[in-house]
Amino acid sequence: MSLPRTLGELRRSKFSEERLRQRRVKDELRDNLIARLGQHDDTSIFPGIIGYDDTVVPQIVNAILSRHNFILLGLRGQAKSRILRALTTLLDPETPYIVGCEIRDNPYTPICRRCREEAAKLGDATPISYLSADDRYVEKLATPDVTIADLIGDIDPIKAARGGHELSSELTVHYGLLPRANRGIFAINELPDLAGKIQVGLFNIMQEGDVQIKGYPIRLPLDVAIVFSANPEDYTARGKIITPLKDRIGSEIRTHYPATVDEGIAITAQEAWTRRNGHAMHLPAYMQQVIERIAFSAREDKKIDKRSGVSQRLPITALENVISNAERRALRNGENLVVPRVSDVYAALPAITGKLELEYEGEMKGADYVGRELIRAAIAKTYDEYFTGANMQQIVQWFDLGGEIQLSDSVSACEALENLKGIQGLIEKLGPLGISQKDGPERQVSAAEFILEGLHAHKRIGRNEERVFKAGEKKPEPPREKSFEMEDRPYRQRRQFN
Repeated sequence: MSLPRTLGELRRSKFSEERLRQRRVKDELRDNLIARLGQHDDTSIFPGIIGYDDTVVPQIVNAILSRHNFILLGLRGQAKSRILRALTTLLDPETPYIVGCEIRDNPYTPICRRCREEAAKLGDATPISYLSADDRYVEKLATPDVTIADLIGDIDPIKAARGGHELSSELTVHYGLLPRANRGIFAINELPDLAGKIQVGLFNIMQEGDVQIKGYPIRLPLDVAIVFSANPEDYTARGKIITPLKDRIGSEIRTHYPATVDEGIAITAQEAWTRRNGHAMHLPAYMQQVIERIAFSAREDKKIDKRSGVSQRLPITALENVISNAERRALRNGENLVVPRVSDVYAALPAITGKLELEYEGEMKGADYVGRELIRAAIAKTYDEYFTGANMQQIVQWFDLGGEIQLSDSVSACEALENLKGIQGLIEKLGPLGISQKDGPERQVSAAEFILEGLHAHKRIGRNEERVFKAGEKKPEPPREKSFEMEDRPYRQRRQFN
């Protein structure tokens, strides 16, 4: 059935005049949320949001049911913007408005002068168009250079000159983002970055529900739901939310990072680009755990600024780099299966170090050193998940007796496996990782290398990027002034176990 295209047709359709006159945006969000909760379908309110079912989502539901404007407070990479954008799933699929209206006027109760004059002139022939749910979401990233004209609007002399209007005429108004979000959702990201005097401009719309355009005496009673996001770090680092504005925000909701490694893995798997259009790929579970635990270790490390946080984008981009390095190796060696190794995690350091805000101690050590320590800690914890209590003495003894093996992140799986088979008892220990000797060389090499890296992380065998050390000897810290040269181009490094 086609949608009504004139005001007259609209009056005779499902869009009843009484409903459209009285139902505001916050009522619409509330009604649709109630309907969804009544169907026990609250999981689809925020599709793709993992780990918030028992914490953040109930608070947002309460805010919407209370018809509140609300703010999401949280560190970077906690899905704040994604949650705000998902609010459109609670809006109606189609919403009628008068064709050509800049502020998407309600056909039954137009508030701008142009639409009032057109409705009075054309009556039931007034043309009608429709907004989708996504069309009714307007987002603005707050920056210090945002002006009140950007948000609210201003008089446009050029429009006055072209139309032959007086400057005092409402027809000369150039509407800002907030009026253009009329009958929808207006989101401001990083609210503290907005200058204090600009935040004052939001008072009236939040308290009284209308705005006054600069230089024009008529107020516009807008129908809009306003939501915000902010990073608590910004309160002292760059700006603050002024107290009167905070007082007008109905609910303040705190977001958080994944509570468990499994939740983090699920988020990373959902967001990372892992489905490549090239070779077949196998991503071992232990590799996913290592990558995710890098972020968990970073959030606990004293050398990293906790006020800044460690974004969930770290494991996402790291996983993508790990897969790319494994993909590059497979292409160079003509292999049909891409299987990431621990060496690929070290090659992904560029995707890790740039997301760490270091404290003074971390700055002294260097981002590359801190990143390698995080990888080592993540490997150690993951190794314990699979091999706590396992007897690895045979492998350690092989190194104690002078055994050495040199591995490279670019060597083929077949060549690497032949070298690894020389380590007494190593291949027989792959069972806890779900790998047997019947599996292909790519999987066996990845698992065997993980075991060696785990033993090194627990300091039972030695490993060196450039030099050879005795088994079990602690690797000395490289001189600070040479660390960059030693770690340059990690994807070409050769690692040696002994």
